[in-house]
Amino acid sequence: MKIGVISETIQGERRVALVPNVAAKLATSGFQVVVQANAGQKAGFTNDAYRQAGMAVEADRGAVLSTADMVLSVQPLCLEDVALLRAGATTISFLQPATQSAIIEALAAHDVTAFSLELLPRISRSQSMDALSSQASLAGYKAVLMAANRLGKFFPMLMTAAGTIPPARVLVLGAGVAGLQAIATARRLGAVVEAYDVRPAVKEEVKSLGATFLELELEAQVGQGGYAREQSEEFLTKQRKLLAERVAVADVVVTTAAIPGRRAPLLVTAPMVKSMRLGSVIVDMAAETGGNCEVTQSGQVVEVDGTWVDGTTNIPSTVAFHASQLYASNVTNLIQHLVSDGQLKLNFEDEITKGCCVTYNGQVVNERARQMMGATTSSQAA
Repeated sequence: MKIGVISETIQGERRVALVPNVAAKLATSGFQVVVQANAGQKAGFTNDAYRQAGMAVEADRGAVLSTADMVLSVQPLCLEDVALLRAGATTISFLQPATQSAIIEALAAHDVTAFSLELLPRISRSQSMDALSSQASLAGYKAVLMAANRLGKFFPMLMTAAGTIPPARVLVLGAGVAGLQAIATARRLGAVVEAYDVRPAVKEEVKSLGATFLELELEAQVGQGGYAREQSEEFLTKQRKLLAERVAVADVVVTTAAIPGRRAPLLVTAPMVKSMRLGSVIVDMAAETGGNCEVTQSGQVVEVDGTWVDGTTNIPSTVAFHASQLYASNVTNLIQHLVSDGQLKLNFEDEITKGCCVTYNGQVVNERARQMMGATTSSQAA
């Protein structure tokens, strides 16, 4: 089987889908790997590094796309790329069904079998393939560093002859993979950390990292796949009251809350931002899907009422070297799950295969993807 790795064309995307040392493992398993020239350059992987690992480097993007049995990328292919794929080819990427319905329909029309990593079921067997989690962990780490860099205060307590500097107070909203890594990073930097999540099950994980868990005595708010679900108005009212109190005393707020296929839940309102002390920082990790903060501007850092609101998107790409390494390992583990004796062999009775396969045999076969695509179409029509 011939695997093609292409360079990313989305502005700001620095990651690459396969790195040399991981590609070498595929080669020893009988795969032929061809990499588009300079595909790994922005992540720190040179063409020579790929060649030394036994990979072919091809300058012509079209040649990679048209001759590969399987094409790997981080972001979805563009329509022009899809048109170059041969019928029966396979793609693996973050396919983003909620926003890329035209791409998915084009993949189906070209009889391409497409896998979307964000639809991978979160079960124990799929942990080594879970690119969402690996990238979220890096993003949680980097988000805290971004906040620390912008905050005009020390994170740890500092005792000096001139007096004692109290530690910074950090509030993390959402205690999934990204949130837990943000908590751990803020604690390592010496901050006093509070965390909030609508899922009571994460309480012990938060406390084990040395943070205080904020609770609301209401029904659990857990949805499909362990993510938060949409919440009742009663819950939202009490949640806003609790968060308003804690946001007002925080030096840094890191928001990570997301609902797959939907707009990010609004957690931090404009009045809450106004209540924060001058020079405080909010890093909104949900900026790409509307933001958890009412005043977030996607892709920008803005000052609102004296508070810095960071809406940087695609945070994993800012640590592209290690993000690419982890992503490549996740993808390789999925390939080894799907391919046997050099052939793609799909078992739709298997939860992993069924969960992340989006297009097959000319059809969109994934129910979750169809729902996300339908929700997008409805919102556009409205």
